[in-house]
Order: sequence, then structure tokens, then C-alpha cells
Amino acid sequence: MILTAVLVLGLIGIIFAIVLYFVAQKFKVLEDPLIDEIAEVLPGANCGGCGKAGCRAMAEAFVKQGNMDGLHCPAGGEEVAKKVAALLGCTAEISDPMVAVVRCNGSCGNAVAKNDYDGLADCAFANSVYAGESGCVFGCLGLGNCSKACQFGALSMDPETGLPVVDDDKCTACGACVKACPRGIIELRKKGVKNRRVFVACRNKEKGALARKSCTAACIGCGKCEKTCPFGAIKVENNLAYIDFNLCRLCRKCVAECPTGAIHAVNFPPLPPKKEVPADGAPAPAPAKEPAPEKVPTPAV
Repeated sequence: MILTAVLVLGLIGIIFAIVLYFVAQKFKVLEDPLIDEIAEVLPGANCGGCGKAGCRAMAEAFVKQGNMDGLHCPAGGEEVAKKVAALLGCTAEISDPMVAVVRCNGSCGNAVAKNDYDGLADCAFANSVYAGESGCVFGCLGLGNCSKACQFGALSMDPETGLPVVDDDKCTACGACVKACPRGIIELRKKGVKNRRVFVACRNKEKGALARKSCTAACIGCGKCEKTCPFGAIKVENNLAYIDFNLCRLCRKCVAECPTGAIHAVNFPPLPPKKEVPADGAPAPAPAKEPAPEKVPTPAV
């Protein structure tokens, strides 16, 4: 009886093994080995900045498409793009480098705290139940969701200002911090020539008086910057100015015109001081020249 049971079970096992083998052969999926090669080239951060589920999904998209049109790995940058292009046998599409920018200047000095938050240290939760310490419903909550989301150590919270600080050299423009911020104060913008950028560090859409009540450095929507921009790069909508980085030529005329200092210019040399103009509109008098020293005759020898 025992021998019969062993033989029957063994026969059943062999039959199932044969069936599974043929099923596996029938439904097996052949994967292009190029996917593994490209996956090894990609940074492996799985940050999602490319819009895919991870680096392997991005590698599959590259191989399936056969080129790099519309596909870009922000964490890898130009170097990774060239390697992937070499594997695909195509030309790399090099885009302008981007960087995360914090569009809020509601620091502890500019936006004075009117209350204390004593709840879950999570920006998404606080945003659903809380306006903010200064009362600005558009400003940074300062609980660090953005810095926690960054896998490259490019974001940190400044204890003095209570605002996030971006390390330009470490930022890969993956966009994880942008997704993590419930108030949308972090934006990806072009790094710019010599790492120089001009942007409005405010998201407050309230009218001028209300915006200034929450933060002394808020944009009041006065429109001076829009009128002074010679390139049409600035638009004021819903009481808030925005600078289009594709049109901006970094002339900084708007920086000088902004009455609240809401427009920031990063990595620029200081602006020259303005020339004083008299109230009557007449040109300022030229500074008086010092009298030339009298010539002393050389005594004859």
C-alpha cells in the first residue's frame, strides 16, 4: 500500500511538472536584454521624476520607443542621457538644466507668527486643518515634507527662517519636492546662465493689504514689475506676479521696481546704486571739481 501511494504521488508530480513546463513555454515573455543594460546606466533612484514608476520602467519605455523623444531622466542629467543614447543608437535630446526654487519668502522675520501649531508634523495634514502661523494660507508651513521627500539631500529646513533651502549642486530636478508640497510653493525652473535666476518668491493671491498683513515681503499685485519688463516676461493675475523663465532675460529691472522685495535675483552681482534726481526733475548737478594745485616755479641753478 505504501509503495503504491508513493508511485501514484510520484506519477502525479511528473504529470504536473510536464504540464507546468509546457504552460511556461507557451506563455513565457521574452525580454530584450537592452532593458537590463539601460537600467544599469540609469541612476537607480526610482524618484519618479521621469513620470515612470521607476528606473526599470523608464528603461522599458526607452527600449519600446527606440529613441529618447519626450523621455528624460532628470536625476541622471546630460551624462546619463548620452549613455542611454549610445545604447539606443540615437541622438540625445539635451534640455536646459532645471532646479527647484522655493517661491515663498515668509520667513520668521517677514511673516510674524500669530499662533502656534501643535499637531502632526506633516505639511499635508496641517494644510487641511491649519492656515499657518502667520495666517497666510498660501505660504510655507515649515514642517519639512519637501526635505523628507528629497532622495539626494538637496533640501534642508533653515531653523532661522523656517523655510526650505535648496542646494543647487545636489538638486537633480526630479520633482519629488514639488509633489510633496501641498501648497505648491516649490517650482522647477531653469538654472539659468551662470546659475542666475529671477523669480517672484510669493504665492499669495490675496489683495495687497491682506497679503501684507500676513507677510511684509508678499507680492501686492501692483503691476510695476509687469510695466517695467521690456521682454513681456511678467504677468500679474489674481493679484500675483509671475515671471516666465523662458522669456526672462535676467535684466533685473523688475527687482529694482518691486516695492516689497518679493522678486528675488539669485547669484547676481549687486545692482549699482540709483542716481538721485531732484524733486523738480532737473538733472542733478555734477560734483564740483577740486581746484588744480598751483604750479611752483622751479628755481634756477
